[in-house]
Amino acid sequence: MYRDETHNVVRLSEVTKVFRMGTNKVEALKGVDLTIKTGEYLSIMGPSGSGKSTLFNMIGALDKPTSGRVFIDEVDVAQLDAYELAWLRCRKIGYIFQTFNLIQVMTAIENVTLPMVFAGMNRDEYTEKGMDLLKIVGLAERYHHKPSELSGGQQQRVAIARSLANDPAIVLADEPTGNLDLTTGEEIIFLLKQLSKERGVTIISATHDVKMLNVSDRVVWIRDGRIDRIEDRDKLKISIGEVA
Repeated sequence: MYRDETHNVVRLSEVTKVFRMGTNKVEALKGVDLTIKTGEYLSIMGPSGSGKSTLFNMIGALDKPTSGRVFIDEVDVAQLDAYELAWLRCRKIGYIFQTFNLIQVMTAIENVTLPMVFAGMNRDEYTEKGMDLLKIVGLAERYHHKPSELSGGQQQRVAIARSLANDPAIVLADEPTGNLDLTTGEEIIFLLKQLSKERGVTIISATHDVKMLNVSDRVVWIRDGRIDRIEDRDKLKISIGEVA
């Protein structure tokens, strides 16, 4: 798949986020500027409480900034109404979560095809496409199994297939290896990298997993609500305890 790597699929401009807790206010983001290119594999890393998850939610249109602007494919997210925002999330963004977030009463194929049902695709089309996606992640033979009948790694593979259901421009992976053992985590990381290269999808991961650095094109280090630095993979410098 052709990737126009000169195009910025995500752009943040002077983004702040303030949470109010009673009379107190917490500045989670303090003027963040960031651009992410189409087809890029980007990891967001930082210590707990750094603003990493808040930044991730901004990029994924899961929250709106207190000030500043977030653009996804040059669409200003803050200007969208609830319907338009739902359409954007459904069509432009796929989500992968640490806890998999699969619907327990549904089979693997039903979980994968659910976003296609919401998008209005007909049954024959979404069934065929769902099976193709399960084949890509190596689970076609488990299509009729429910999450309780699958291992953690298999559940995450189903979640990855689901994230690709509507051919998104961006896949957001929130601690995708957090609940997996070392070997399975590595398999998931390299599967995401393979999908990024073959399908031209932009992978953005919020993670503590240093193994993710091996496949990232760039790493954004965030600390105290600000971007501390951005590093290309071949120039990474990691200190012990930096991502704790």
